[in-house]
Amino acid sequence: MLGAMSAPRPSPPRAARPPRPAPPRPAPAARLLAGDAGGRVRLYLGECRGLGAALGAEPLDLVYADPPFGTGARRRGRAGLAFSDGARGGPEAYAAWLVERLAPLWERLGPAGSLYVHLDWRSVHYAKVALDRALGARCFLNEIVWIYGLGGSSPRRWPRKHDTLLWYARTPGRQWFEAPRVAARSRRLAGRDKKAPSWWDIPALNNMARERVGWPTQKPEALLERVVRSSCPPGGLVADPFAGSGTTAVAALRHGRRAVLCDADPRALALARRRLEALGVTWAAG
Repeated sequence: MLGAMSAPRPSPPRAARPPRPAPPRPAPAARLLAGDAGGRVRLYLGECRGLGAALGAEPLDLVYADPPFGTGARRRGRAGLAFSDGARGGPEAYAAWLVERLAPLWERLGPAGSLYVHLDWRSVHYAKVALDRALGARCFLNEIVWIYGLGGSSPRRWPRKHDTLLWYARTPGRQWFEAPRVAARSRRLAGRDKKAPSWWDIPALNNMARERVGWPTQKPEALLERVVRSSCPPGGLVADPFAGSGTTAVAALRHGRRAVLCDADPRALALARRRLEALGVTWAAG
């Protein structure tokens, strides 16, 4: 006699399908906030993903990007000026966030144009790999180290007293470049100058610096002057998508270049306007 058949086992529940990734959001248009009567400088307010679309047909000669570093901290300056430097989901997500904003400006560079990306020890190695993939590794020219000595240092590790600038050329070998000269230190070249090396010993701004305007991450004018003068031809056009207080435009105008600034914080652009007005900029009506 056959034994009783066991009841069929219930089928395991089907795993829920993962949600489809949302389509990428269209870049919000950066709005022209102000432009000077002489056509030397324009200020755009908005998320810099939309800056490329807001610019005219003229190609860029140089892009200098000093983005938030993704520290996860709130960066504080003077007079209540501060911004949240969010971690953006980890270093890989940060690198993707950065590439998304720089790739449209890369496409706007002329054949002799350059891109400088200013980062620190937290994410520069992740960003370098992501930018190599997005822009082409052959377009990478130099890693420039900016050395500064300001601030404290932990007794448990070496000081973190440098930032890194990654330099990419739109067309390697055709980039406009005029090497800056610095005083030679060797006995053989005593009293002469030489081409600046790839490490730049430029002091950071201390609290009493005359050029300090209160923005938390303001960079020294000497640093931006070296970038602008070496990699943008006279009369050329420089874009800064994370403009802050406008140091890039100050350096550009002082040395006969033109500038486009973009920032999502109107307080930053208000500082930039005041600095540029001190250089004689008169804003066009309307």
